[in-house]
Parts: sequence; C-alpha cells; structure tokens
Amino acid sequence: MRKVVVLIFVLFTSGMRAGTGKEKSPLYLDPKAKIEERVDDLLSRMTLKEKVAQMCQYVGFQHMREAEARRMNSQQLKNSDAWAFYPGLTVKNIEDMVSRGEIGSFLHVLSPEEANKLQHLALKSRLKIPLLMGIDALHGNGMIPGSTVYPSPIGLSCTWDTMLVGKTAAQTALEMRSTGFHWAFSPNLDVARDARWGRVGETFGEDTYLVTAMGVAVIKGLQGENLVGDKRVIACAKHLVAGSEPINGLNVAPSDLSERTLRDVYYPPFKASVAAGVYTVMPAHNEINGIACHANRYLMTDLLRKEWGFNGFYVSDFKDIERLAEVHRVAVDQREAVYKSLLAGMDMHMHGPQFMEPILEMIAGDKLTEGRIDESVRRILEAKFRLGLFENPFVDEKKISEKLFTKEHQQTALEAARKSIVLLKNSEEILPLKSIGKRILVTGPNANNQAMLGDWSALQPIDNVVTVLQGVRKVAGKDAEVNFFDTGDAIPELSRDIIRSAVEAARNNDVIIAVIGENALRCESVNRNSGENIDRDDIDPAGLQNELVEELCKTGKPVIVVLINGRPLSITQIQKQVAAIIEAWEPGSFGGQAVAEILFGKVNPSGKLSISFPRSVGQIPVFYNHKPSQYVRKYLRTSSEPLYTFGDGLSYTSYSYSTPVLDKSYIGSNEMVTVTVEVTNTGVREGEEIVQMYLRYPVSDVTRAVKELRGFRTISLKAGEKKLVSFVLTPKELSSYDAKMNFKVDTGEFIIMVGGSSRDEDLKTTILTVGI
Repeated sequence: MRKVVVLIFVLFTSGMRAGTGKEKSPLYLDPKAKIEERVDDLLSRMTLKEKVAQMCQYVGFQHMREAEARRMNSQQLKNSDAWAFYPGLTVKNIEDMVSRGEIGSFLHVLSPEEANKLQHLALKSRLKIPLLMGIDALHGNGMIPGSTVYPSPIGLSCTWDTMLVGKTAAQTALEMRSTGFHWAFSPNLDVARDARWGRVGETFGEDTYLVTAMGVAVIKGLQGENLVGDKRVIACAKHLVAGSEPINGLNVAPSDLSERTLRDVYYPPFKASVAAGVYTVMPAHNEINGIACHANRYLMTDLLRKEWGFNGFYVSDFKDIERLAEVHRVAVDQREAVYKSLLAGMDMHMHGPQFMEPILEMIAGDKLTEGRIDESVRRILEAKFRLGLFENPFVDEKKISEKLFTKEHQQTALEAARKSIVLLKNSEEILPLKSIGKRILVTGPNANNQAMLGDWSALQPIDNVVTVLQGVRKVAGKDAEVNFFDTGDAIPELSRDIIRSAVEAARNNDVIIAVIGENALRCESVNRNSGENIDRDDIDPAGLQNELVEELCKTGKPVIVVLINGRPLSITQIQKQVAAIIEAWEPGSFGGQAVAEILFGKVNPSGKLSISFPRSVGQIPVFYNHKPSQYVRKYLRTSSEPLYTFGDGLSYTSYSYSTPVLDKSYIGSNEMVTVTVEVTNTGVREGEEIVQMYLRYPVSDVTRAVKELRGFRTISLKAGEKKLVSFVLTPKELSSYDAKMNFKVDTGEFIIMVGGSSRDEDLKTTILTVGI
C-alpha cells in the first residue's frame, strides 16, 4: 500500500511540474549542448516517418501556383528542370504536411515572407524541427529581387582572383540568410569543354586547376571555416560528375570517359571540395560510363566517402531519382529507383512525393533498415544545428532592405565586373575611346536590358541594374553625344528591316558600339538562348546578329562589339570585321558601368579567358591542355587553333617576362622548388597582369597534356615598374598517374613555362630535372 501511495505522489508532483511549465526542456533544444549530443537526443525522439521526412524536399507554394498556371501536362512536368507542382496535392495539403513534420526542406521558395510562413508551419509539428531552405545562388542571391547580382561564374573565373570570388560568396551568404535561405546549390564544379552545353556560364571554365581554386574559394566564402552561425550557408558541390562533357552537347546526355580522364580532369575539383569541408554534394543528371550518377555507389560511397572522407550529405538533382526509371531505365519503377539511389548513398530527394512512401514500404518489408535512414538524417540535422535554425529559423522582414544590395556589396559587384571583362581585340588601339566631341551609337539586342544578369537571376529593380547604354551615357558624360538605336531585346525577332534602320542610324555617328550575344534569363523563356537545358547545335551568335554586325561595319565607321553571353561563341566572322571586341560575359548588376569604364579607359582591362573560343562548332572540343597527338593532323582549309585560347586577354599597357629562374635545377622526388620570374610593365599606364605558370611533364609511359596550369598570381604594376613573382612547386604539382594508376612524382625533365597566356609565344621556359 505504501508503494502505491509513493507512486501516486510522484505522478502527482510530476504532473504539477508539467502544469507549471517547469518541465525540463529536451536536450536537443539546448543551444549550449554539443551538436553531436543534440543530434543524438533528437534522433532518439523521432518516429520513423519523422526521420524520413527530413530526407524529403518540396518546392514552395508560389512556385507551385505559377507552375500550375502554365497548365503543364504530365510529360512536360517530367521533362522540366525548372517548374514543378504535384498533381493531386494542393497548397493546403503541403501546409498540413509541414505542420505534421512530414517535410524537411524546400527549394524554389520565392520570397522571405513565404520562407517565414513555412517555418511557422514547421513549428506546429510535434518536434518543431526547422526547415532547410535551398536556393540556386550561383552568383549572388539573384533569384530574389533586390539582391546583389555578381558576374556569372564563367565571368568570375576570368578574374583569376580567388579572394575576390570568395568575397562575393561570403556576401551572397549574408543576403541569403537575411532572406530566409540556408543552402546554396553552388559551386558548379563541372569542367566545361563543350560550348554547345547551355550551362557553361555556371562553370569556372575548362581548366581543372582553375576550377578547383575557384570552387574552393566559393565553398569557404559560403560556409566559413565550420559552417556555424547565422552568417553562413551550406555550399553544394555539383554535379558529380562530368555532365559538362556529354556525348552530343546536350544536358542529361551520357558521358563516356576513361578512369584516367576522370582522375586527371573531372575528379580533382570534387576531391578539393571535400578537403575544404563542403557539406553537400549533388550528383549529375547524366550517366558516366554506363552507370547513372544518381545510382552510382562507387562515386557517392566508395570514392567520396571512403577514399576522400566526405562527411556531409547528398541531395539529388531536380527529379533525377525519378529519371533512373523514366530515362536511364536502370530501375523498373520509382520504388526500385529510390532503393538504388539510397543504396548508392543518397540522403535527400529533390523533390516531392514518391520518396517517403517507397522507403517506408521497403523498411516494413525488411529491404531497408532504419539504421540506414538514421545515417542520412543525422547529417541533415547536424546542418540545421550548425546553422542555428533551432534557435531562430526566421528572418526580420522589416530589416531585409537594409541587408540587400548594400553599398559594400555593390562595390564588390562592380569590382568583380571590372576584373571579369576580357579585351579580346583592339585594332590600332581604338580603345580606350577618346570621347570628346564624338557621336557614339549604342545598339544591339543586349544594349539596354537585363540579359547581363545571366541564368539563375530574376529580373531586378531597374534602379539596381546598369545596362551598357546607361553605363556609356554615365561615363561619357557631356564629353560625347551618346545615341541609341533600339533593335529590341528579343534576339529571335531581330529582322533585316530593323538592321537596315540600325545602319541608317549608324551613318550619323562616329563610333558604333554593338552589344550582342545571348540571353539566359529564365523569365524570358521565349527569347532565351543560353542557360540550363538551352543547348545548341551551333554556337554562332543567334539569329541575325552576325548580319547586324556585318552591315554596321559596311558603314565604314569603327565598330566595337560587346559580348554579353554565358558561353564561348563562334565569332570568327565578327573578329575579322570589327575594330575591337570586349567579352563581358554576364557581368551582373553593374556590368554596364564596368563595360563603359573599360571602353573609355577609366579602368584598364585585366581579365583573362578561363575557356577557349572555338572558331566554329566543328572544333568542339577545343581546350589548351590537349594531348600531343590531338593536332598532328589539321582541318582542311581552316586553322586547327582556337580563335582565342585559355589565358588570353589584352590590356591597355604591355608586359615583358624574363626567363624563369629556379632556386634548384635538380631536385629529388620529395623536394620542392621555387620558380621566380621578373615581370615588367613596358607600357605607359598602370595595369594588373595575371601571371600564369604551366608545366609540361616528362616523357613517360603515359601521355600527358602539352601543358597544364599549375599556378597563377595577379600583380599590379605602374608604368615602367618591375616585380618578381615566385611560385612554389611541391611534389603534388609534380605528380601524375602512372600506367598502373598510381599517383606519384614523375622523374625526368619538366618544362616550366611562365607568361601572360597559355600560348607558346607568350611563355618563357626553363627546365627542372627531378630524380628519384
């Protein structure tokens, strides 16, 4: 009887404590506890369904409504990588699922207000686990209007400035967090070797070494040192692997590459991203050597996790688990597709239903274990704890305007645009323009629009974007008469009647600036000719743009072409005709100002190409670090050389290089060597030069590229100034895969080349001998 009384007393007093709100808070809600302990505690409280929910990602409500408004049929939904809704599920259904804790993440949430609303719904769930919000922030948080848009990655890579690129990423993280987002699907670590592929603009170019350096800079800028706090976001290394070299230039198409090519070219950026602490990785749409990447256990588990030590989580690309059955035919149905992807190592599904249900069925049928699910969920929860989402998942909507497009971020965007622009041609030094008394005509489809923002950007407030026309008028000021002939923004609608009118307008001017290229803006789908899934079977400037330039040149007036584009174009015809060519890529919010400052000499151009320009589509693939036999035979009647090659870029001054000097001409295989070169500004004005160092590996049993980038430095030199530039070559840079795929230091004579581009005529050489 006494035991019963004691038990009643205990139950009564515990009920009193619960009633007064003084019950002990769960450990996982204690911000002072260790993250591992918080994860363990929360995981122990979760039902199986709540666990699997953390692996499920959905698109946002506004996105669903807009997609539904397009009246897409089931086949269009399957084929689309941009739009999504869920037939049979309403917005109210999704809201209820969030409130029940049945969704762990969202993408395509289109406003901070919607992000906050979703987090409030998540707080209604039993365990109050916050949502992880992902967004494609590849060059700024551009999908959210009012954000700072930096140059697209292909432009950023032409700065060759990793510190600046890291700075743009850190600022992107700040703007993302202020608008409710925690996860950037960036950087794109694809090595781009096919200009037909529409996603070249998302990449850092054709060279593995440069792509790796840029990718690591972005990861560290987004995540900081340990991905902790409310100023950092998760980075995502994508796409694993080699989707940038499809067999026909089309996105999703197969890639078939040797293990040697994968190890030499495509794996290193991902290996470096793991070493840099990247927290998420996204497999590629494609298959590689017959194995679909989303079901590739070797890539996801054996290589990244076991060999390289990846500790984060994988997220599928847009509906690519579904494509295992629907496209690749490596699964009979969605249930088997989910199973194969999970078996390979997948942790989160992008996006929608038909993921949780098969998992629950397979666990009930003993085909999967709950322990396997725990592995994925643990990684996802750790990210949410690191980011501080359990303490505060919301953003202050009243303060958003104070944190977007700040003066500091604007200045960084302008600096990045200036440094990303590459001067490709400057006949008779027509540039910089002497504007006094000149009548200047600005024309072309990209002269006065937002195409300069590139892919993965919404239209921005007009006051936040400086077009080329606006930039020219601003920089020229009262010194020149700047006129504009509007050809219209839509490249497909450029007609011969419009061209004739443009030519008539040009006759009354002294100089013509023709702004042409591409448009990757997603909101202009009819006129879009670049970006994701906008692949082409030719790379000439689209429509009648070649004809526009040709007719303008016939006026006898000097024509300067400004290219706004996301991939190399075949401009062989244009190159022969015009006085100057400026490659501006997609230069972001202040692209027009940066272009104008270079046109008028306010800024000395310093950008260098991160990707080669083919003369025609028939040259693809064309890249500087080719094998010795690639051009033993020549094309009939045309040059086999690219029109412009990796590392090219002119300046308004000139530089000379001394012969490189080694601190040791002979070293052992475990030693380092320092390479020093003297660079002199031999021109009349200050400039920045990107000093590039290349290696040619010794004769061996394995063929190697004719040269490979192994170092670069940017230096600023006043007219007549000289500076010494040094590079350190470690055993890592001197190593390669031998015939048995062992990575080791080569022995023999290395040719070391240093200069201002990858062209042989621009490089000075010396020889290093490496012994055993």
